[in-house]
Amino acid sequence: MREITHFIDGAAVTGTSGRFGDVFNPNTGEVQARVQLATAAEVDRAVRSALTAQRDWAQVNPQRRARVMFEFKRLIERDMDALAELLSSEHGKVIADSKGDIQRGLEVIEFACGIPHLLKGEYTEGAGPGIDIYSMRQPLGVAAGITPFNFPGMIPMWMFGIAIATGNSFILKPSEKDPSVPVKLAELMMEAGAPAGVLNVVHGDKVAVDAILDHPDIRAVSFVGSSDIAHYVYSRGTAAGKRVQAMGGAKNHGVILPDADLDQAVKDIIGAAYGSAGERCMALPVVVPVGKVTADAVRERVLGELETLKVGISTDPAAQYGPVVSQAHKQKISDYIQMGVDEGAELVVDGRGFSLQGYEQGFFIGPSLFDQVKPTMRTYQEEIFGPVLQIARVESFEEALHLPSSHQYGNGVAIFTRNGRAAREFAQQVNVGMVGINVPIPVPVAYHTFGGWKRSAFGDVNQHGLEGVRFYTKVKTVTARWPEGAVEDSAFVIPTMK
Repeated sequence: MREITHFIDGAAVTGTSGRFGDVFNPNTGEVQARVQLATAAEVDRAVRSALTAQRDWAQVNPQRRARVMFEFKRLIERDMDALAELLSSEHGKVIADSKGDIQRGLEVIEFACGIPHLLKGEYTEGAGPGIDIYSMRQPLGVAAGITPFNFPGMIPMWMFGIAIATGNSFILKPSEKDPSVPVKLAELMMEAGAPAGVLNVVHGDKVAVDAILDHPDIRAVSFVGSSDIAHYVYSRGTAAGKRVQAMGGAKNHGVILPDADLDQAVKDIIGAAYGSAGERCMALPVVVPVGKVTADAVRERVLGELETLKVGISTDPAAQYGPVVSQAHKQKISDYIQMGVDEGAELVVDGRGFSLQGYEQGFFIGPSLFDQVKPTMRTYQEEIFGPVLQIARVESFEEALHLPSSHQYGNGVAIFTRNGRAAREFAQQVNVGMVGINVPIPVPVAYHTFGGWKRSAFGDVNQHGLEGVRFYTKVKTVTARWPEGAVEDSAFVIPTMK
């Protein structure tokens, strides 16, 4: 059986813990590999390698670091098909979706190629008599990323792309459920010209996470995962003196006003709710139609779309989504569906009985649809993270605005309307971090930043874009004077610029 090792100091490193995690093929339910789980000592070994590499890497000028990013981009594009197939084989998402996963990460790498410009500081000539002031951005040292199973290509590149381009070295702890693509990314970074130790991959569970959070030489940690763990990472990491950004869960709403193009809105929502089997933090699992006429029409159109929606294996080009990542996750989704029934929501379509001929042991679950969902229900309050769409009916724009604004999560929200004034008012007032106007998955492009509000994010700095550059650097400000002539008397008061 294939064994997935750590990647430290530019080479595969066999672990010593004797502990392993199973890596499944979600299409068949079979164990296809096992991944080594690190000890704290192995995390420390990766950090020591990263420390050594970072000292020299930080001295490489930004233009040359950008050239490594350009070459890394080229190599990813060269290997796109193989990477997507590998990703799908461990995660379960269809090939086209895996390519999208990698491409969205690659867009951050493209942004990082502009690092010489992004690192430029500020300069003031003549701030005082013969005094100039300038600032510079410098790397923190060693940074780390802890990434989830749902985007094993995109989210690691969101993190290490900016971190490495700004002169840091990086420790990546990917999900143990689908760890192969992150290792391939590290190998390609070395092939692109990054020195050994600049990007290390350490697999593991809570032991590795805690070792990262506690290690005194790791200066910053970026995390994406569930909200409870995000809060834990943020609390423990900041208590250890680290800079931390920790992105948590979501329950994104799609508000549909009566004037919306319903056919387009429903098609958008179907893709956003069921794509990647709903395993996206920017999925759209709650649709909020305003008024009974709109709600009834939305329900009818959703049912029509579900009749043609195809669930299949990852390599089926006709499939719109594939299996979920594990049997445990499939059971969790099934339990939430039963919870919704018990809470009194109307289960219009039940996907729990879905089975794919020839792949009966795969982790497949069909699309489910609830209507008459109320804000008091746990299935509305909590993140299901599966192919389950909930209709939460409201009677007014104000109610539609209130639902996402008052929810514990504040990652993303979308509004569908032809009314520019209503859309503008909604975007201004909604208490959510990312807003889509007739855009169902409002993930900002790489040169903007990604981040939610409330329990969807802990920390003050978002991912990628200029916020990412700020997160992985520290500012140094220099006040310089080159005196000429007579020596001045000592000054015993704080200098001012009168």
